[in-house]
Amino acid sequence: MVKAFSDFNGLEMFFLACAVIGGFFVLLKLVLQFIGGDTHADVGVDSDLGIDTEHVDSDVGFRILSMHGLSAFFMMFGLVGLAFYRQSQMGAIISILGAVAAGMIAVWVIGKLFQGAANLQSSGTLKTADAVGSTGTVYLTIPKGGTGRVSLNFRNRLREFDATEKNGNEVPTGTPVRVVQVNVNILVVEIIP
Repeated sequence: MVKAFSDFNGLEMFFLACAVIGGFFVLLKLVLQFIGGDTHADVGVDSDLGIDTEHVDSDVGFRILSMHGLSAFFMMFGLVGLAFYRQSQMGAIISILGAVAAGMIAVWVIGKLFQGAANLQSSGTLKTADAVGSTGTVYLTIPKGGTGRVSLNFRNRLREFDATEKNGNEVPTGTPVRVVQVNVNILVVEIIP
Protein backbone atom coordinates (compact mmCIF):
# COMPACT_ATOMS: atom_id res chain seq x y z
CA MET A 1 0.00 0.00 0.00
CA VAL A 2 2.82 2.39 0.84
CA LYS A 3 4.38 1.59 -2.54
CA ALA A 4 1.30 2.91 -4.34
CA PHE A 5 1.74 6.32 -2.75
CA SER A 6 5.55 6.47 -2.87
CA ASP A 7 5.57 8.58 -6.04
CA PHE A 8 3.11 11.17 -4.63
CA ASN A 9 4.63 14.60 -3.91
CA GLY A 10 3.60 16.82 -0.98
CA LEU A 11 0.65 18.49 -2.73
CA GLU A 12 -0.73 15.15 -3.90
CA MET A 13 -0.44 13.73 -0.37
CA PHE A 14 -2.25 16.82 0.96
CA PHE A 15 -5.10 16.35 -1.54
CA LEU A 16 -5.25 12.64 -0.71
CA ALA A 17 -5.33 13.30 3.04
CA CYS A 18 -8.18 15.82 2.61
CA ALA A 19 -10.14 13.36 0.46
CA VAL A 20 -9.64 10.49 2.93
CA ILE A 21 -10.49 12.52 6.05
CA GLY A 22 -13.50 14.23 4.44
CA GLY A 23 -14.71 10.96 2.90
CA PHE A 24 -14.36 9.16 6.23
CA PHE A 25 -16.65 11.65 7.99
CA VAL A 26 -19.17 11.65 5.12
CA LEU A 27 -19.34 7.84 5.22
CA LEU A 28 -19.46 7.81 9.03
CA LYS A 29 -22.40 10.21 9.06
CA LEU A 30 -24.16 8.18 6.35
CA VAL A 31 -23.72 4.90 8.24
CA LEU A 32 -24.88 6.48 11.51
CA GLN A 33 -27.99 7.83 9.81
CA PHE A 34 -28.88 4.39 8.47
CA ILE A 35 -28.43 2.61 11.81
CA GLY A 36 -29.96 5.43 13.86
CA GLY A 37 -26.79 6.58 15.55
CA ASP A 38 -27.38 10.23 14.73
CA THR A 39 -30.44 10.68 16.95
CA HIS A 40 -30.67 12.97 19.93
CA ALA A 41 -32.35 12.00 23.18
CA ASP A 42 -34.55 14.84 24.40
CA VAL A 43 -36.95 14.77 27.28
CA GLY A 44 -39.85 17.14 26.89
CA VAL A 45 -42.82 18.29 28.84
CA ASP A 46 -46.13 18.63 27.02
CA SER A 47 -48.16 21.62 28.10
CA ASP A 48 -50.79 23.83 26.50
CA LEU A 49 -50.16 27.42 27.51
CA GLY A 50 -51.85 29.08 24.55
CA ILE A 51 -48.74 31.14 23.80
CA ASP A 52 -47.27 31.35 20.30
CA THR A 53 -43.64 32.29 19.81
CA GLU A 54 -41.39 32.47 16.79
CA HIS A 55 -38.02 30.75 16.67
CA VAL A 56 -35.06 32.86 15.66
CA ASP A 57 -33.04 31.38 12.81
CA SER A 58 -29.39 30.77 13.56
CA ASP A 59 -26.71 32.69 11.75
CA VAL A 60 -26.04 31.54 8.19
CA GLY A 61 -22.40 30.89 9.10
CA PHE A 62 -23.35 28.17 11.55
CA ARG A 63 -25.52 26.43 8.98
CA ILE A 64 -22.70 26.38 6.41
CA LEU A 65 -19.98 25.40 8.88
CA SER A 66 -21.60 22.17 9.92
CA MET A 67 -20.00 18.74 10.08
CA HIS A 68 -21.78 17.91 6.82
CA GLY A 69 -20.49 21.03 5.09
CA LEU A 70 -16.91 20.73 6.29
CA SER A 71 -16.58 17.04 5.52
CA ALA A 72 -18.13 17.52 2.05
CA PHE A 73 -15.76 20.44 1.40
CA PHE A 74 -12.65 18.47 2.34
CA MET A 75 -13.74 15.37 0.46
CA MET A 76 -14.45 17.24 -2.78
CA PHE A 77 -11.42 19.50 -2.31
CA GLY A 78 -9.18 16.47 -2.04
CA LEU A 79 -10.75 14.42 -4.83
CA VAL A 80 -10.95 17.22 -7.40
CA GLY A 81 -7.55 18.62 -6.46
CA LEU A 82 -5.94 15.19 -6.82
CA ALA A 83 -7.72 14.55 -10.12
CA PHE A 84 -6.72 17.94 -11.55
CA TYR A 85 -3.11 17.68 -10.43
CA ARG A 86 -2.38 14.00 -11.00
CA GLN A 87 -4.73 12.88 -13.78
CA SER A 88 -5.17 16.05 -15.83
CA GLN A 89 -1.58 17.24 -15.36
CA MET A 90 -2.72 20.76 -14.47
CA GLY A 91 -0.45 23.02 -12.47
CA ALA A 92 -0.57 23.42 -8.72
CA ILE A 93 -2.41 26.77 -8.76
CA ILE A 94 -5.15 25.60 -11.15
CA SER A 95 -5.52 22.37 -9.17
CA ILE A 96 -5.88 24.27 -5.89
CA LEU A 97 -8.36 26.75 -7.40
CA GLY A 98 -10.39 23.91 -8.93
CA ALA A 99 -10.32 22.03 -5.63
CA VAL A 100 -11.50 25.09 -3.68
CA ALA A 101 -14.27 25.70 -6.24
CA ALA A 102 -15.39 22.06 -6.02
CA GLY A 103 -15.37 22.23 -2.22
CA MET A 104 -17.43 25.43 -2.23
CA ILE A 105 -19.93 23.89 -4.65
CA ALA A 106 -20.21 20.84 -2.39
CA VAL A 107 -20.91 23.09 0.63
CA TRP A 108 -23.50 25.03 -1.41
CA VAL A 109 -25.23 21.81 -2.51
CA ILE A 110 -25.29 20.49 1.09
CA GLY A 111 -26.69 23.84 2.25
CA LYS A 112 -29.45 23.72 -0.38
CA LEU A 113 -30.30 20.14 0.59
CA PHE A 114 -30.67 21.10 4.26
CA GLN A 115 -32.61 24.24 3.32
CA GLY A 116 -34.99 22.08 1.28
CA ALA A 117 -35.34 19.64 4.17
CA ALA A 118 -36.04 22.50 6.58
CA ASN A 119 -38.82 23.76 4.30
CA LEU A 120 -40.57 20.40 4.72
CA GLN A 121 -41.25 21.25 8.36
CA SER A 122 -44.58 22.68 9.43
CA SER A 123 -45.79 24.11 12.68
CA GLY A 124 -48.30 22.05 14.61
CA THR A 125 -49.37 25.04 16.67
CA LEU A 126 -53.12 25.52 16.80
CA LYS A 127 -54.06 29.19 16.78
CA THR A 128 -57.21 29.69 18.78
CA ALA A 129 -58.29 32.57 16.53
CA ASP A 130 -58.67 30.09 13.67
CA ALA A 131 -61.49 28.37 15.57
CA VAL A 132 -64.02 31.02 14.48
CA GLY A 133 -66.75 29.26 12.48
CA SER A 134 -66.03 25.84 14.01
CA THR A 135 -68.87 23.87 15.53
CA GLY A 136 -68.97 21.65 18.58
CA THR A 137 -70.90 20.83 21.73
CA VAL A 138 -70.93 22.22 25.23
CA TYR A 139 -68.86 19.94 27.46
CA LEU A 140 -69.39 21.73 30.79
CA THR A 141 -72.47 23.93 31.18
CA ILE A 142 -71.84 27.57 30.36
CA PRO A 143 -73.45 29.45 33.28
CA LYS A 144 -75.34 32.70 32.75
CA GLY A 145 -72.68 35.40 32.30
CA GLY A 146 -69.93 32.88 33.07
CA THR A 147 -67.46 30.54 31.45
CA GLY A 148 -67.94 26.86 30.65
CA ARG A 149 -66.16 24.41 28.36
CA VAL A 150 -66.88 23.39 24.78
CA SER A 151 -65.57 20.46 22.79
CA LEU A 152 -64.68 21.28 19.15
CA ASN A 153 -63.41 19.26 16.23
CA PHE A 154 -60.76 21.81 15.30
CA ARG A 155 -58.18 21.06 12.59
CA ASN A 156 -58.97 17.34 12.75
CA ARG A 157 -58.42 17.25 16.50
CA LEU A 158 -61.01 17.06 19.23
CA ARG A 159 -60.10 19.92 21.57
CA GLU A 160 -61.67 21.49 24.63
CA PHE A 161 -61.75 25.25 25.13
CA ASP A 162 -63.13 27.67 27.70
CA ALA A 163 -66.20 29.41 26.29
CA THR A 164 -68.88 31.99 27.02
CA GLU A 165 -72.24 32.49 25.29
CA LYS A 166 -72.34 35.66 23.15
CA ASN A 167 -75.46 37.06 24.87
CA GLY A 168 -74.45 35.87 28.34
CA ASN A 169 -77.17 33.18 28.46
CA GLU A 170 -76.83 29.81 30.14
CA VAL A 171 -76.08 26.91 27.76
CA PRO A 172 -76.56 23.34 29.07
CA THR A 173 -74.20 20.43 28.46
CA GLY A 174 -74.59 18.72 25.07
CA THR A 175 -75.95 21.78 23.25
CA PRO A 176 -74.53 22.25 19.73
CA VAL A 177 -72.70 25.58 19.36
CA ARG A 178 -70.74 27.59 16.78
CA VAL A 179 -67.73 29.80 17.56
CA VAL A 180 -68.38 33.43 16.58
CA GLN A 181 -65.45 35.19 18.21
CA VAL A 182 -62.32 34.64 20.29
CA ASN A 183 -61.46 36.85 23.29
CA VAL A 184 -57.88 36.10 24.32
CA ASN A 185 -58.19 32.29 24.71
CA ILE A 186 -61.88 32.16 25.56
CA LEU A 187 -64.26 31.30 22.74
CA VAL A 188 -67.49 33.22 22.31
CA VAL A 189 -70.15 30.81 21.05
CA GLU A 190 -73.74 30.90 19.89
CA ILE A 191 -76.31 28.12 20.02
CA ILE A 192 -76.94 26.39 16.71
CA PRO A 193 -80.74 26.28 16.23
